[in-house]
Amino acid sequence: MNQVPDAVIKSLMRELGEAITEALGDAPRVNEAVQRLRDAGYEVHLVIDTRIGFSRKGGAAESEAPQGAPKPEEPARLRITNEDAKFLKSLKISVDTDA
Repeated sequence: MNQVPDAVIKSLMRELGEAITEALGDAPRVNEAVQRLRDAGYEVHLVIDTRIGFSRKGGAAESEAPQGAPKPEEPARLRITNEDAKFLKSLKISVDTDA
């Protein structure tokens, strides 16, 4: 079987991630939802986290997590500003700020 260099695989995966991001950014429903939030007086920062898994035919699965993503055994830390907490509260989402 033909072995594809890692650099080529990474390039193809990056191209796929960019295509997904572009498709979501151009999606009318996404743009409409973002615009409704802006119309309601909010600044919108959309971050799309793409995880791509792949495997060689007949081989073990591989995946590439986003750079800087926590390892599965590490607990994820979330920093919430006062503005974040107010926004979540407006959506009726409670936040435990003791941690």
